[in-house]
Amino acid sequence: MLNSLFITLEGIEGVGKTTAVETVASTMISIGKDVLITREPGGTSIGEQVREILLSRKNECITPTTELLLLLAARNQHLQEVVIPALELGKCVICDRYIDATFAYQGAGRKLGDALVSQANALIPDLAMPDLTILLDATPELGLKRVEMRGLSDRFEIESNTFFEDVRGCYLRRASEQPQRILLVDASRTLGEVTAEIKNHLMDKFL
Repeated sequence: MLNSLFITLEGIEGVGKTTAVETVASTMISIGKDVLITREPGGTSIGEQVREILLSRKNECITPTTELLLLLAARNQHLQEVVIPALELGKCVICDRYIDATFAYQGAGRKLGDALVSQANALIPDLAMPDLTILLDATPELGLKRVEMRGLSDRFEIESNTFFEDVRGCYLRRASEQPQRILLVDASRTLGEVTAEIKNHLMDKFL
């Protein structure tokens, strides 16, 4: 996987991950990287079908464990079909959500715990770890306010502030435990400030 890079973006709803993905992609392209953008759940035909199941508000009966197993099934397919082949070709893979989201949403938000999430991820062969994770952080109040402005909400976006406080708390804990991998970015600032910090960090780290 010579010269390959695996960059993930994380954060609760409404923190601006979609825009940040575009910033990362354009920056990496500017320094000569061959970029592939993908997402979880999703990234493959199977993964997108799982995504539709998980996000649909019609499926409120999904249990936390079922949710976790569906996500990991999509992840395994995604890694084998998309991520690992791209890394083997030396590409820079940029993924909207990955393993940290599972610890935050299912481990903390759904109360399944770190141990179960770790055990479940260990079942995936060739589980690739990111070279860099950009964690966009904002309060649930701000994030959900931005979501409301977009209109229709999915199954996760209608969760309570308490749920997102737990998710955010897990993200922040993981960032403090793994500062060498996780870049914490204050997403409550202006778009220009957030974009500049991401660009500067990428240039310093990979140029």
